[in-house]
Amino acid sequence: MDYVSALVPPVVMAAFFIGLVVTIVKSQGGPNKAKEDAAVDAAISRAESAPRTPRADGV
Repeated sequence: MDYVSALVPPVVMAAFFIGLVVTIVKSQGGPNKAKEDAAVDAAISRAESAPRTPRADGV
């Protein structure tokens, strides 16, 4: 029965990982896609427009 106890954790982790991937794939697109894209675009534009200060070590 040691082989059963050795196989249970990887099987459980694989099942949760498959469920996570399925959830991520299902949540892509849909009615919230435009809102998500707008939020990402806003974050990128804020990051690009932020003033850059030189580091103390001159790099």
